[in-house]
Amino acid sequence: MTGDRGAPKLAHRRRPARVLLQALARLAFGLLAHVVVVGLENWPTTGPLIVVANHFHFGDPALMVSIAPVHMEFLAGSQLPGAPAIVRWIPALWGALRVRRGSVGSRVALRQAEAVLASNGVLGVFPEAGSWAQTLRRARPGTAFLAARTRARILPVGIDGMPEVLPSALRLRRATVTVRVGEPFGPLETAGTGRERREELDTIGHRIMEHIAALLPEQRRGLYSTDPAVREAAGWTEAFPWEDLDG
Repeated sequence: MTGDRGAPKLAHRRRPARVLLQALARLAFGLLAHVVVVGLENWPTTGPLIVVANHFHFGDPALMVSIAPVHMEFLAGSQLPGAPAIVRWIPALWGALRVRRGSVGSRVALRQAEAVLASNGVLGVFPEAGSWAQTLRRARPGTAFLAARTRARILPVGIDGMPEVLPSALRLRRATVTVRVGEPFGPLETAGTGRERREELDTIGHRIMEHIAALLPEQRRGLYSTDPAVREAAGWTEAFPWEDLDG
């Protein structure tokens, strides 16, 4: 654990902006979509807790903010190539913990995330680290690393229907977005070192994604589907498209 309290202090300074953004998110989804939340009673009211969800659309964090019964911090990339320019300012206004892959900035964000969890906070993470496909993909290593290092419980969430919201709105219709909240699991931990630990982290990442997959329709489970045809069709998502981006 780390003694860095930067993230909790940041949350206090950002509270007015976050209250406004949450109100705007709830208003927007109330107007544009019919949001159905299943299993909200599974959401713990206290941390430390890592909330993990699939990421099929740039608007997923706003949806999470609109339905979460508790205050949340978020890990986010320092660049958002899948989002329109008009919304790329929102993570900065919220005060998201910005990750710069392969740099000191990444370690800073992870230390801040640990500080959130050490303070019994709730951290939102999209383990796929991007919304370049509408089927489930493998987790990037950061979520498993945080889960093992902090031994926080993990809450899986499945989001279905977000990509239809804006196209439906243009046709003056409200799309249905279904959010399924699973049961918390963990804590998860590693016992090995070196290569063995990396393999254990990979296993944790797969376990996290399997919990999310159980909350999605079969055709959205991608690489975690029980249907070989669905897995084969999702094969192209194996490659991470933004490896060279600084964020």
